[in-house]
Amino acid sequence: MTHVTLRPEFETLIDPYAPVGQVGTGFEFTEGPIWHPVHQYLLFSDMPADVRRRWDAKRGVVEVKRPSNKCNGMTYDAELNLIVCEHATSSLIRERPNGRREVIASHFENQELNSPNDVCVHSSGAIYFSDPWYGRMPVYGVERPRQLGFQGVFRVPPGGGPPKLVVDRHMFDQPNGLCFSPDERLLYVNDTTQALIRAFDVEADGSLANARVFASGIRSELEPGLPDGMKCDQRGNVWVTAPGGVWVYSPSGELLGKVRVPELVANLAWGGPEFRTLYLTATHSVYAIPVKAGPRHEPYMSSRASTGPDSASAAPASPQLTGGDMQLDPRRCAMIVQDLQNDVIMEGGAFADSGSPVHARQQRVVDNVRRLADVARARGVVIIHVWFIVEPGAPGVTLNAPLFEGLVDSGAMVRGSWGAAPVPGLEPRAGDFVVEKMRMSAWEGTRLETILKATGRDMIINTGAWTNMSIEHTARTGADKGYFMIVPEDCCSTMNADWHNASINFAMQNVAVVTNADAVIRGLG
Repeated sequence: MTHVTLRPEFETLIDPYAPVGQVGTGFEFTEGPIWHPVHQYLLFSDMPADVRRRWDAKRGVVEVKRPSNKCNGMTYDAELNLIVCEHATSSLIRERPNGRREVIASHFENQELNSPNDVCVHSSGAIYFSDPWYGRMPVYGVERPRQLGFQGVFRVPPGGGPPKLVVDRHMFDQPNGLCFSPDERLLYVNDTTQALIRAFDVEADGSLANARVFASGIRSELEPGLPDGMKCDQRGNVWVTAPGGVWVYSPSGELLGKVRVPELVANLAWGGPEFRTLYLTATHSVYAIPVKAGPRHEPYMSSRASTGPDSASAAPASPQLTGGDMQLDPRRCAMIVQDLQNDVIMEGGAFADSGSPVHARQQRVVDNVRRLADVARARGVVIIHVWFIVEPGAPGVTLNAPLFEGLVDSGAMVRGSWGAAPVPGLEPRAGDFVVEKMRMSAWEGTRLETILKATGRDMIINTGAWTNMSIEHTARTGADKGYFMIVPEDCCSTMNADWHNASINFAMQNVAVVTNADAVIRGLG
């Protein structure tokens, strides 16, 4: 079967002659595929049969749950708990590896949800899900009256709580598939009845704004298929089920091409050891297609959770360097963004005469840190902003070193002032932490280690200003404390290149893995 190339970019995502292999058939209607990154198997649901099944290359297809409450969309959270949309119970539930079942959401405003249909997890831990009423129809659910009166999209905050409606309650007829862009700044939601995809901006508090139509007219009079399942790839392209198989849209909304499949496709998910196989649940069968582009990195994809006897006692491994490539587990990483405040590196700041603004521009430190932080957040890395904050009048600042004398003399870093504010583009986002200090090191007299212990992080990506002072002091102390310190040198700056290079090339080499932003991004997966 030949896939359809409409724009040249399509063939960088999938070979136009990529084989469509059938890995299982004979089902009633398949849905909800999700790949387990550790044990290497595909879960999928057969809603009319009320069965959940799994497939792997060794055993083929086996039944794992009956009844399954006519489950539909499934995903994992960062701890590899299974998140399931249940049609029969009108609930979104969590299944722990030990089999314990927890209800995440079942009601809104004291009314039963319609039937949670598809679900995705934000790196903050927030869960977004669509709620059409397909699960109250015969065959695909349990026929019964609706209580809610509208079909919406909901968000459950990190840590749990009542679901919050995040779209206008009359915007969608049947909201269905949903997915985040790679940087999580956008959420895409499709509507099966309206045959379109909408894009929303994801605000810092997790709410959605600026709704607009991303793609429309996803239907055909010649062959069956409508928007249902939907995923975003690592490049920001949107893959959505549609007539004839799967249609692929660029981040700007251009239709790039069509993946052709023999049966009506309901949903899709990336899987395989390197997440380079696209699995499709298509009516009576499940298909697998090799692809060139991988998925948007979701929090569960980095998980290395294990139920083996050695998992609890294994000693933590250091960041691995294999063939020049760093391998980092995002669940063990925290990124420090230190002293990138207006007084420190901006023209007009208290220390502008030091040459710091010039060197920061030469290093492109703001752009590099922002780029790395965006990727890190999307991978589930904890982001910690460390700010030097002085109270008005500088009480508590000891004048025991020229640095602190200059700080007080210049009236720098005063709480509430422009100089103490983070530079534009590096403001904290929802889920980030902020640590305040009055010394060079991020550790001294702060709650940094409390946050690291509470979040289980022992690998620190150390960025900010100034390289030979705050960054170096933080790296030295972190190494003494037993943390693995990683310094991307293009995410640091100081007063001039000579001071920066002296710190990077000599002192830092003994206490940290010195690298660059691109290598860290690759290492995070």
